[in-house]
Formats: sequence, C-alpha cells, structure tokens
Amino acid sequence: MPSPSEVARSDSGLASALRISVARLSRRLRSERHPSNELLPVGQLSVLGSLSRHGECTVGELAALERVQPPSMTRTVGCLVDGGYVLRRRGETDGRKVVVALSPKGIETLTADRSRRDAWLARRLRELTADERAVLRQAAPILERLAQV
Repeated sequence: MPSPSEVARSDSGLASALRISVARLSRRLRSERHPSNELLPVGQLSVLGSLSRHGECTVGELAALERVQPPSMTRTVGCLVDGGYVLRRRGETDGRKVVVALSPKGIETLTADRSRRDAWLARRLRELTADERAVLRQAAPILERLAQV
C-alpha cells in the first residue's frame, strides 16, 4: 500500500488529499465562529462575506456569487434584512433595480467573526516551522485561484 506522500504525488492523489484537508480545515474554522454569530446560518454569513468583498449587489448577482438559485437568495436576503444585517435600496442609476448592501450591524458581525477565526488560525500557524509557513504563503494564492469559477 502506498504511503500518503506517495499517493499525493499523483494528480488524483493530490486532489483527494487537498479535498480532505481543505474540508477538515473549513469545518474546523466554522467551529471557531464568533459566539454572537451562532444563530446566523453559515450561508447567511457567506452572503455577508460576498457583500464585503464585492460591494453592493443585486439579489441575482449574489445568487451567482454564492452559486444558489435567485429565489433561495431572495429568502436569504429577506432574513438578513429582517435581522438588520443588510439594507435593500433602489439602484442609483436604475430605480427598477434593487441592490443589497451591508448594514453597520452586518459589518460588525462579519468583522467579529473573521477576527475570531483569524486569531485561531494565526495561533495554529505559529505552531508550524518557518519553512512550513513559507510553503503556505506560496500555496494561499494558488488555493484562491482553484476556488475561483
């Protein structure tokens, strides 16, 4: 039976190893959510993140970014509006368009959540060697590129 490092040398082995390790890291980071955000579903928190990265968006644009159907995003945005996390308003150039933007509460919620998870990950990174951290610095933009559409 091949060792894990031998399996990871093939493209299919690397794909499997990355899928498993990224999924485990993702689950671990989700478990580090800020306590005030525990009632906010992960999907809603993801929408707040998309709005933070991309700025105000239409519901259709958000649905595309989050890879969900527009009716599902309409419900999600409705919940976020009801909770005070986002604001809906008419588009400036086209009054028929409705855009969604982060509210101050949404920004505060997202900032607290990111800070807590970043702190956990920073603590774990300090446990690695300088060489291991250097490899991760090189890998981070590559992983980001893989995550793109």
